Formats: sequence, structure tokens, C-alpha cells
Amino acid sequence: MKPYHVAVAAEAIAAAQFARCGLDVSVQYGANQPEYDLIVARGDQMLKVSVKGSQDGAWGLTQSSLKKADYHGAINTWLVRHKPATVMCFVQFKNVGLGDLPRVYLATPREVAERMKATAKGRGATILYEEKRWTPRAEAAGTIDQIPAQWRFTPERINRLFQEAWPERIPQDDQGA
Repeated sequence: MKPYHVAVAAEAIAAAQFARCGLDVSVQYGANQPEYDLIVARGDQMLKVSVKGSQDGAWGLTQSSLKKADYHGAINTWLVRHKPATVMCFVQFKNVGLGDLPRVYLATPREVAERMKATAKGRGATILYEEKRWTPRAEAAGTIDQIPAQWRFTPERINRLFQEAWPERIPQDDQGA
């Protein structure tokens, strides 16, 4: 797929998965908003969702902010562009057959920044890796950087993200109704 097709497919998969979890999904029409691609809602609670697709096992996020190999600075610059109720949705097509669903992950921008800063034995990176095994020549030789298992797209993960964005609200599922 070309990058455009990866982006379109990732957004469609994300919208479908949120809808399958019973959320209202609003897809942008026209020019893209800079921070998000979808809005998902549960009652009057909403999250902005930034969808990132990949077919190579990684998502480049902060390259445009990198100056003088200051990976942590680039990550911090990327982080301040995201508001608290924004959720990152990463869709991975690498090694996924046409009849199979891609792997999907959800994280807050803060969680993504922390993961990227810990990459390469704490040096940091401009790329979020699904799973990166560092070769003997690399500075982080012998280590593996990967997306945390708790980021997997599940109804429980969605509930946690709503609770973080709307801490004063109790989800309808937990009210005993």
C-alpha cells in the first residue's frame, strides 16, 4: 500500500473498532484537523483520536522536531502539541493478511512520550516501535523495545482512557444501571 492507503485504511479500521465497542464515532469531513482524525463519544464524554497507520512495524512521530540529536527534546515538543483528552490510535498492518484485522493500540500522548524516551536504553527515538530488537552494533544492543501489552485495543483500555480524560465522571457501565 502507498502511505495514503495506509492512512485511509488505518482510520477506517479504527472507526470500525470503536463502533464495535458501542461508541459513537464522528469522522472528519474535509481538511484534516492537526490534532485528531476521529472523535469518539460515550454519552456526553468525548475523546479526540489521532490515528497513525503503519505497514513496517513502527510509527515515525517526532522526526520533524529533532535538532542536534536531542531525542527527548523532540519528544517533548511533540507532546505539548497534544491536549489531555486526545488518544493516539496505532494501527499496524505488517504481516497482516487481507482477511485478518491489523493490530491496534491505544495510548495517551504522555504514555507514548514516556515509551519513546525509554527507547534505546533511555537515549530516546523519533520512532515508536511495535517491537524493536537492537542488533549488536547498536547503542542499545541486546535490548528489545516494544509497545506495552496494556495498550492493546480492548473495551477495558477504552474505559481507562475515558476515566483518565474524564476523572470526575463514572462510566455508565459502573453505575449499576
